[in-house]
Parts: sequence; C-alpha cells; structure tokens
Amino acid sequence: MTGEVDFARLDRDGRLVEVSARLGALNARAGGKLGEPFATPQLAMLARLAATLKMPVSREVIAADGTRIVDLLVRAEPVERGVDLKISAWTERVARASWLVDQPDPPVAPKTPPGWKWEADAKLTLTGLTVSLDEPDRLQPSDVVGQPLTRLVRLIENDDGDLPLLSGLADGSSFEDQRAVRRDQPDVEYILGGIARHDADGRLTGFSGTATGVPIRLETRASADTTAVAATDFSERLEQALRVPLNRIVACADTIGAQADGPLRRDYADYAGDIASAGRHLLSLVEDLADLHAVEQPGFDIAGAAVDLADVARRAAGLLGVRAADKQVRIDQPSPEEVLMAHGDFHRILQILVNLLDNAVRYTPPGSMVWLRTERDDDSAVVVVADQGKGIDSADHVRIFDKFERVDPSEAGGSGLGLYLSRRLARAMGGDITLDSAPGQGARFVLTLPVSQRLSTAT
Repeated sequence: MTGEVDFARLDRDGRLVEVSARLGALNARAGGKLGEPFATPQLAMLARLAATLKMPVSREVIAADGTRIVDLLVRAEPVERGVDLKISAWTERVARASWLVDQPDPPVAPKTPPGWKWEADAKLTLTGLTVSLDEPDRLQPSDVVGQPLTRLVRLIENDDGDLPLLSGLADGSSFEDQRAVRRDQPDVEYILGGIARHDADGRLTGFSGTATGVPIRLETRASADTTAVAATDFSERLEQALRVPLNRIVACADTIGAQADGPLRRDYADYAGDIASAGRHLLSLVEDLADLHAVEQPGFDIAGAAVDLADVARRAAGLLGVRAADKQVRIDQPSPEEVLMAHGDFHRILQILVNLLDNAVRYTPPGSMVWLRTERDDDSAVVVVADQGKGIDSADHVRIFDKFERVDPSEAGGSGLGLYLSRRLARAMGGDITLDSAPGQGARFVLTLPVSQRLSTAT
C-alpha cells in the first residue's frame, strides 16, 4: 500500500460518488457503497462539518475496522460538487480489547474491586446495574437506574482530548478505555468499556459494559495544599452547574447526529453536529476556571499531538465571526489551502486563539481589520494575531500577562485571566506568547509552538 493516495468524493447530499481502493474497502466493510451515504460515521461527520462551515477542515480520525483500529489524518474540503476527503496518513493497529468488538456478551472477568457492570439505552440512560461487593459506599441500583450515566460518573478526556464513550455513542460502536470518576467518590478512578447493541435494522439501542476502579495515587493527593482543596470544591460546584448539563447536551446532540433513532433531514443532522461542536467548545471554556489551579502546579504539562495550526486559526475566526460582524470588524484569516502542522493540544490551541482573537476584535474600532497569520520560523510554528486598536504601552507589556490584570480595568472586558492562562498553556506545550505593541499602533500577539514532526505541506 506504500504510496497509495486515499481519497473520497461526496456529493452535496453526502453520497459517495468516487473513492480510492483502500478507503472504499473500509467503507464497504462498514456497509456502504457507491451512490449511498458514506458509511464510516467519523468521516461522514467531518465532511458535513466542512460543508456547514464552508471551509476546509483537517482532523485526526480514529475508526474501527473489525478487530483493528485505523488512525487517519483527514482533510475535508468543500468543492462545487460536494466535499473532497483526502487522507495524508493511514495507520492500522490491533484493538487492545478485541473482546469488545462483535461479541454478543462481555467475557466473565475476574473479581476486581471496586467496580460494576452496567447497561444503558441509546440516550445513555442506565437500564441496569450490578455492583461489586467491594465497591466503596456501595451503589444502590434503585438510586441510579433510570438516571443518565453521566449523573453517576464524570467523564475524563484521554491524552488526545477525546471521550471514547461519546465517540462510541456518535458512531454506534463499542468503546474502551473511557476514564471516569464517581461524582460521590472522587478518590477512585474507573475505566469504562461498553459493547454497542443494535436492533435488526442496525440502529444503536444502547450499551452493555463494565467499570473497573483503580484508586488514585495517594501521593498525588498528598501533594495538594489547601488551595487545591478549595479548587476541588469549586470544580465540583462547577461540575454540577455547567459540565453536567453541557455533557448531556453534547451526548444528546451526538445521538441525534448519528441518527440512532432513524433517518433525519440532512439539515437537522447538521444542526445536531453544530450543537455538539459548540457544546464541546463551551466545555473547554468552562475548564478555564477549573484549570487556574492546575496550571500553577510544578511540572504542569500538556500532552500534544499533530495539529494543523492554520485550520485551528480558521476555526477561531469562525467562532468569532458573528461578534466581529456586529462590530463591523473584518477578520483576515489564513487561506483554505494553507496548512501548518504544529505539536500541541487542539482544544488548548483553539482556546488560546479564541482568547487572543476576542481581545483583538474587542479593541479594534469599527471599519477596521484583524489579521490572523501563520508562518514557519525554523523549528517553530507561529500564529500572529494583529489588530488596529489603540495599542498597549511598553510599560504594560509584562503586567497584562499576570493574573486578573487588564490594560484598562475601567473598560468592558473579561476577568483578566485570559492572557495569563493562554501564556501558561502555550508554555506547557513548549511554546510561548509574546507581544509587540505601542500606543496608537495596534497590538500584535504572537503564539509560537513546536513544529510537528509531520511536515507542513499544502494539499
């Protein structure tokens, strides 16, 4: 397969009209064929997102193929006839828990305290629960059956920033290695796995799964001071007030978008995808408050992956597009063909750029412009956010990156945490944020990140 170019072309209704041999075989094993909607859900959703945004979207995609997992780097580009999918990286690996794939029931596992077996419907409402005798403060099934699974546990993103359970829900597929903690027992972390159940027509009806608990290392908790205790309490309050309902919104939107309960009009499915994307973005913003304590811990670090910095910049511009239009400010963003691969975390980079761009739009006068530029500088990938605002005096260049500091507190604005968190996050990914500005000359914020080992090339 060396040198093979993998591609697909979908028409405006999402039907497959042309496909390369290897990608076509993957789609066929998922039950699809030419002239029908693309059968690999992750690629179909990426194509719909690109069509909705009317701009190219690049993303790493993980797809199940029998007992194997396929890792893809996909670029979806809207064209006049529909959407073109181009795959620049294709890696296959064996699923670590092959018993989760295409098996009617999970095998009987040895007793591993604590833990439980669970069943849920397609909306993640618990329909059954069997609890280990060694589960701390034993769960009473009658207290949780009929409630959403996410009310029992808080889901934790993996190192790639993904939630395997929600990915399985969106794809209608089995999942594994979903980290979680019981909301009433934060000292125990669980690993959830689930087998997808389908009806005779192939529609997702729910999951049967297990949850295995592993005590969180005591030394990790012992290193926390009283500030951490207060932050944990605040995080739990934030959990109930915002994360829980947002997680539910995302889960329901993913279920609708996956059309688990039957076919929908395409625009409705697209709306569901947009709701899920917006919900995930809101969840990342909620994390800012909870992360304030985390970024100040010694050794704070962020696991990174290959990220298309130009794509993230275009997404940030899209998120701020309405606000900029309301202020009569134009955002000049990277061209759809531009690609710049950096090493970092997609959600954190988007968080940084949205914050920098939001500031630029806020302080740029009506009728002016904000520039987003990406460039390669030796071993660094660079994004420049420049505005035509009133500028920042050199005496304030250091101060505005401190906590709760703003150039002019009398002006409407945020809490003064945005630039502080953005710089800490950038440095945790091996990069930095610098400022070049003077009164009357606008402001130029520069985000630098390490260049990804995947070389940046225009497709």
